[in-house]
Amino acid sequence: MADPTPGPRLRSLILRSAVLLSVALAIPTPPILAATQPTQKVFRVGLLAAGARTPDAAPPAALREALRDLGYIEGQNVTYEARFAEAKMERLAGLAAELVRLKVDVIVALGGFAVLAAKEATASIPIVVAPPAGDAVALGWIGSLPHPGGNVTGLSDESVQLAAKRVQLLKEAVPKAARMAVLWNANDQGMTLRYREIEKAAQILHVQVQAFGLREPEDFPGVFSAMTRRPPDAMFLVADPLTTMYHNRFIEFVARHRIPAMYEYDFIVRDGGLMAYGPSFKDSFHRAAFYIDRILKGARPTDLPAEQPTRYYLTVNLKTAKALGLTIPQVVLLQADEVIR
Repeated sequence: MADPTPGPRLRSLILRSAVLLSVALAIPTPPILAATQPTQKVFRVGLLAAGARTPDAAPPAALREALRDLGYIEGQNVTYEARFAEAKMERLAGLAAELVRLKVDVIVALGGFAVLAAKEATASIPIVVAPPAGDAVALGWIGSLPHPGGNVTGLSDESVQLAAKRVQLLKEAVPKAARMAVLWNANDQGMTLRYREIEKAAQILHVQVQAFGLREPEDFPGVFSAMTRRPPDAMFLVADPLTTMYHNRFIEFVARHRIPAMYEYDFIVRDGGLMAYGPSFKDSFHRAAFYIDRILKGARPTDLPAEQPTRYYLTVNLKTAKALGLTIPQVVLLQADEVIR
């Protein structure tokens, strides 16, 4: 009977095969399976702003924070392309064209001129309006709030009701005001519509309007000179990228001439303005993030109803009132959401 024990040569072959097998098992699996796994899409969000550049040249922090809360992490699944005209509206067409060439997935438009420039640059890339830059229906940006049509949706102004409330609050704060200066960007159709509603509201309250349509910063000295020669009892600054970018110049002027003024956004009051009534920028950017999220997940702008802000805030700066020698009536303070003391 043959010896079943393998010979030395056979034992050597078996040992080598075992070693090779153990080495093979220890080698990581080639990345064939990994290559077949779907990669996470990185969305590109464009921002077209008619106004001032942010400190970090990125979209407003409130917008990015809202998108981060919805799962969009910069550098992982979203990148941003921001362009700022800095109130030089002639630059917007070129900036909008840049965003289109970059093939962004959505354009967030800040300011009425930015909306128009984006609409002219593309009929296919979705456009989200935020914060409210005008009455989107009256200006023809969308067909209606429930059915926007086209590639534009987002936030719209409630011009008539807002104008009446703002003039009423200013009149309540300065009961003796008989003449009110209204300053707005006359190049901006949306702000001109807003001015007309302010004028109507003033007439109802028997307040005479001094109308000052601005078109560029070079107009400011002439307007200030006219208001110095014939001081108004109060001033109303309509907010658009031009007036907002230079709001500190208006604050300084009315402080020097002791003119109570109404603004549209609370951050101007925190910078020294007297009072403001309007939507929250932070709330507006949170709503814009909702639209962006829906669009990036496949929704069409035409199927996303546009909306108006649902909450407005009254902010009053009592330090400014004291400097003006003005006592804000209790009826106004009781309505205030924030009082700066």
